[in-house]
Amino acid sequence: MTSWYRSMNPPQKRTFWACLMGWALDAMDVQLFAFVIPTLITLWGMTKSQAGIVGTAALITSAIGGVLAGLLADRIGRVRVLQITILWFALFTGLSALTHSYHQLLLTRSLQGLGFGGEWAAGAVLIGEAVDKRIRGRAVGTVQAGWPIGYAMAALAYFIIFSLWPADVAWRLLFFVGLLPALAVIWLRRNVPESEAFKAVADVRKKTSFAGNFALIFSRNVLPRTLTASLLAAGALGGNYTILTWLVTYLRQTHSMSIGGTTGYLAINIFGSFCGYVGAAYLSDLLGRRKTFVLSALGATLAILTYTFLPVVGMTMLLLGFLVGMFQSGIVSGMGACFSELFPAQIRASAGGFSYNFGRAFGSLVPAAVGITSAEYGLGPSIGAWAAASYALVFVAALAMPETRNKELELHV
Repeated sequence: MTSWYRSMNPPQKRTFWACLMGWALDAMDVQLFAFVIPTLITLWGMTKSQAGIVGTAALITSAIGGVLAGLLADRIGRVRVLQITILWFALFTGLSALTHSYHQLLLTRSLQGLGFGGEWAAGAVLIGEAVDKRIRGRAVGTVQAGWPIGYAMAALAYFIIFSLWPADVAWRLLFFVGLLPALAVIWLRRNVPESEAFKAVADVRKKTSFAGNFALIFSRNVLPRTLTASLLAAGALGGNYTILTWLVTYLRQTHSMSIGGTTGYLAINIFGSFCGYVGAAYLSDLLGRRKTFVLSALGATLAILTYTFLPVVGMTMLLLGFLVGMFQSGIVSGMGACFSELFPAQIRASAGGFSYNFGRAFGSLVPAAVGITSAEYGLGPSIGAWAAASYALVFVAALAMPETRNKELELHV
């Protein structure tokens, strides 16, 4: 770590690692499904459209979970909600291993999504409130880099388990790995303090009802920020989820890659994603939130269209896979810091959770759309076209929103 990390005190550092760990474990559990799609298509005769629906259903329920968790985090605390959501998504990921049909898996993945959505709403606000404004972009953006770490953990588990066991057993064992994040809650309970900003609005919180807090998200002073944040999240997550859901299947079926070959290409993509999170975190503190969103969206659009529409192979494909991961993650990197700065502490988790998860609900429709249009236009062109259309929304939102770099966090509406 560099000087910005060393400038944090011990409680801030524990909060940083708790949020990064929670996001990484969340990512691991979510991404396990992408690795079993090709196996379930073979074993169960599940169609690509059904696979897309399972992925979309989990994302829709995660949007609901994120809104509820945001409201709860403004009422009972960021740390407590973080613990609850980790336990929830771990439990239902493990239960997915016991399913025997498309409809059973649809149910467990949908319930798992509630916890998946809630973790971001609590964790992003917690770290955003814990650190100094001068390093907020780097700290929160680096926490977001927990996603490719979790993705890499899922890829490693996939490689090991599918190499040692037959596919009809391996996919269940892979889902059982998803129970491990529950152990993290023990550490969280002992080491992570509650946000001072949450404590500072305790008196106001007692006077405001649950419904009243939610209504404030749409008040005259807050509504423009809610709308632009929601549009930004819709574009960023629409493109992100499209690639995360379908990349493994694209490599396995379109390029006829083996398990080892798929894992190797994913490793490059995941490394690019990690670089994107960390690089954009630095850029957001250097150039500002808006410029970083615009540059990342432009790069993501060009990279994904080239990757999916042109007949790329070999080293060119590896390079493009790195760039796709880097730019798509660069957009998401700045969202946590930006949303913390847009909204006051009184409704920060509620408004940030709503905006992010409205975007997630919209974005969750895109993987299903890819599955549907791929039957006529092919999987690669469908991925590229839908992802590029999503990133166009990021441009609009970035131009419409205020710059928030170095902003002092507000307490009250």
